[in-house]
This record gives sequence, C-alpha cells and structure tokens, in this order.
Amino acid sequence: MMNNPAIIGIDGGATKVSASRIKQSSAGFTLGRDQSQKIYSDFPGFDPGFTPVNIDSQLKEMYSGIILTDAEQIQEKAIIGTFVETISEINIGEQIIIGIGMPGLKTVDVRGIAAMANGPRMPHFCDNLEQILSQKGLQLAKPIHHLGSDADYCGLGEEFAADGLFKAVTNGYYLGGGTGTADALKLKGKLVPFDDTKAWLLKSWEMMNQDQIEMEQFASTGGIQSIYSTYSGISIESLNADGINADVILKRAIQKEEPALKTFADVSFNLADLLFERIETIYSGWEGRYGFVDPNRGTPSSKHPYLGIILDRIIIGQRLGALLESSKGYGILWEPLIHQLRNLIKKSDRLHTDAKAVYLDNLQINPELVKISTLRKAPIIGAGIDAAQT
Repeated sequence: MMNNPAIIGIDGGATKVSASRIKQSSAGFTLGRDQSQKIYSDFPGFDPGFTPVNIDSQLKEMYSGIILTDAEQIQEKAIIGTFVETISEINIGEQIIIGIGMPGLKTVDVRGIAAMANGPRMPHFCDNLEQILSQKGLQLAKPIHHLGSDADYCGLGEEFAADGLFKAVTNGYYLGGGTGTADALKLKGKLVPFDDTKAWLLKSWEMMNQDQIEMEQFASTGGIQSIYSTYSGISIESLNADGINADVILKRAIQKEEPALKTFADVSFNLADLLFERIETIYSGWEGRYGFVDPNRGTPSSKHPYLGIILDRIIIGQRLGALLESSKGYGILWEPLIHQLRNLIKKSDRLHTDAKAVYLDNLQINPELVKISTLRKAPIIGAGIDAAQT
C-alpha cells in the first residue's frame, strides 16, 4: 500500500455526481485541480422518468426486508456507472480513499441506501461500487467506510477546510441551500450532527411556517423558483425550459419586476425568521414557532444541553450563499433579511440582555454574525475529510 493515497470527495446529488481530489496541508483541506461532474441521465440505462417505490412501503421494508424492483436495480446500475466514470476521470493511477455523501436513509451498516424519496433504494451501494471499481483497475487503499450526509459534510468542510468559517468560532450554525437545504451545528467547540439534536431542534426541511409553507421553500433555489412561479403565473416546466432559475429571478427583482420582488420579499422575511428560530431555540429552547411537515413528528423538548449558548456566527452557504452575496447593495434579499433579523432579536422577550448585546451592535446586527461561505463545494470537501479522518 502506498503511504499517501489520493483522497477523493464525492457528492452524490439527486441528478448528478460531483467529485474532486482533496488536498491536505498545514492550513487545512482544499479542493484539488482534478475535478469531475457527471449527470446520471447521460449514462446508458438511466430512466429520467423513474418512479420510486411508495415511501411508506420503503419505510416498512427497511425493517421487514428490502425487495428491490427491476426498475430500481437498473437505475442503480446507471447511478453506479456514473460514479465510476466520475472517479475514473480524476484518478491518476494512485491508490485512492473515497468519501461519499448521499441523500436518503442509510442501511444499518451505513454503506447503502435503505429508503429514498426521489430515487432507487441501493442497500448494497458501496459493495457494488467497490466491485466495479476493482474490475476497472481502480485501487482503493481501504474500503468505503460509510455513506455520509451532505449536511454533516458541509459542517466538516467549514470546520477543517482552509477557508472554513467554523474554524475560528466556538458556537455556530450553518444553513446551506441548493436543491434542498443542509443544516450544520458547532456547539461548545464541537460539530454536532443534526441527527443528534432531533429531540430539541428540527432540520429546516422539517418545519412549516404559519401559512403552512415548508421552510425549505425559502432556503432552496428550487423553492425560490416555485415561489416565483406562483407570483408570476409561469409554470415550473416553462421556467426550467427557459432557464429561469433563482439567479435570473434575482436579476429580475433588481430590475424591479413585481413577481420577482414579491418572491424575494417572502424569502427575506422567512429566512430571517428561520435564522432567528435557531438563535432563540439554542439559547432558550423550543417554543413552537413552527409547525411540522410530518404531522406525526413528536414535539421537540424545550430543554437541551446547550441552553444559554449565544452563537458566534451564522454561515449561509452553497447556492443560497451565492445568491445572498449577489444581492448585496440592491436592497433586495440581503439587506431586508438583516433588517428583519435585527428587529426579531431586538423585540425578543426570550433573549436576555447579555445575548442581545452580542447579537446587536448599537441596535444593529453585529457585522460578524452572518457570514457567507465561499466553500461552494463544501459537501465534496467534507466527504474527503471524513474519508481521510475515518
């Protein structure tokens, strides 16, 4: 075995797989120049119209035994084939260590997908991937240890990457927005997986506002497009066909188009409310600010081990972070969000004076509180870091 195998971080998304060689130095981890991205639908045999097994059936079979359909097995072959092509493109003949982030509920050994809302179940994913990699002559320095979550990997990236924004703080919250949302926490100097906080803190996608709208709508680019569709009367299909994504909608808002302005007014207000819920719940416990996407979800406890903690930093990342950065100076999205967050903190009767003194500077938001991450590929970096440290 070589002393220094190459580290490859992989983000297996809903529609594509992205990978990069990960470099490690005394300053931390960074993306290497060897990168690749492949779209599943470009691989032979992939079915873009694939219909997942009913989610209730999937959850039942998690415990009674998974019975894969023929369609799932065919779809998995295409997905694994896409992974192999992606890894092959950046492998340069060295032994490799692979870290992979994937959506879906994992198997007991955490090396497969036991349930997934928008794709096939793949309970032996790592076994099958390793077998084909070996057949292609790609040498793993060690087996793939487990499949991780993109949310946890965002946190790892912010903690250990050279430009990570968790590095210099003791307590922080991360919200990443892309196709969906990713939440990450650092409390008392340690990363805290959201799966460990389920008794007292909800993930963004689990919550609904008072209008019964999922909070993920306001933090994901697809959700922003959906809101714009409602205000503009243009179908999602037409928006996608014309390439009208969240970035284009922001440009239209800057040009004072009414549906776009209404879209970002909603997004600013609700994002501020979401960030404030994080601040308040961590400091003083859950108080029922939101409803639940899953009506059977148990009510979070108002008690937890981190009561009284004041966040040093809130990080906004991925495409949502880029969108916020692009909006600065136009009085759209960024400035209304900061203004609304400041008002919520100022008026809160659950944050004590000491907390408000940290969050507010002369009654304005502390400029060091909300930061935008430059780690656009944090999940890939985090996956590589996890593989290297496991």
